[in-house]
Amino acid sequence: MLGLLPSQITQAQGAITYLSNLGQASTGNEAAGSDSWQAAGFFTGNNAGGYAQISIQLGMIDASGNPSGFTAMLYKQVFGAPLPGPGGSLVTLNGSLNPITAAAYIYTAPTHLTLSPNTQYFIVISGGTAVADGAYGWSVAGASSYNPSDGWSSLGGVWTSSDGSISSWISTSNFPQFAINATAVPEPSVSGLLGMCILVLCWWMKLPGERPCENSRTRKNFAPI
Repeated sequence: MLGLLPSQITQAQGAITYLSNLGQASTGNEAAGSDSWQAAGFFTGNNAGGYAQISIQLGMIDASGNPSGFTAMLYKQVFGAPLPGPGGSLVTLNGSLNPITAAAYIYTAPTHLTLSPNTQYFIVISGGTAVADGAYGWSVAGASSYNPSDGWSSLGGVWTSSDGSISSWISTSNFPQFAINATAVPEPSVSGLLGMCILVLCWWMKLPGERPCENSRTRKNFAPI
C-alpha cells in the first residue's frame, strides 16, 4: 500500500490534502522516460481566491534499468486534437531528481504559483533516458477513487506522449497514484478593503497641487494674506 510508504519531504504547514488515491494498492505502473511522458489531470476546487503552497505526492515504484533526469511539472490544459490534454508548462516542481525506490515522493511548486479555482491542470513527468535504457515507474491503481474534497476532482486515466508535444497526448484507462496538497487563498475581507480605500484616500489628500473638487476661484478669494 502506497499509503504506508514514507514521504520524502514534509508537507507545508497548514496545507490540506484535496485529492489522494495513495491509500490504494498498486496494480502496475506507467514507465516514464525521455520517449514516454506521462500525465494525470485534475480540477481545482471552488475557492474564489484560488490555491497556493502547492505540493504533489507521486506514488512511485522501483525504477527499471538505470534512469536519470527525472522531471515533474505542472501543465495547463489545452483544447485541441485529439482531445483536451496537457498544454504548455506552468512550472517545474522541486523534489527528488532520481526517485528510483518505491515511495510517495513530494514535489513542491514555487511559492509564487497560485492555481485558479474550477480549472483543469495536469501533473506531467518525464525522464532524461529512453525507456529501453531505464524508466521511472509511476504507480497506478485499479480504480479512480481519489477521495476528492471541496470541489476538487480527478479526470482519471493517464495521458501518454512520446515527446510531450501538444498534439501527441493519448489517454489510457489506468489511474496514476498521486495526492495534491494546497492552501486555500482567502478572499480580501470587507474590513480589509475598507481600510485599503481609507489609505488610498489619505494618500491622495496629501498630494500637492489642485484637487478636482476644489474651485480655483473660490480658493483665490479665500487665500491667506
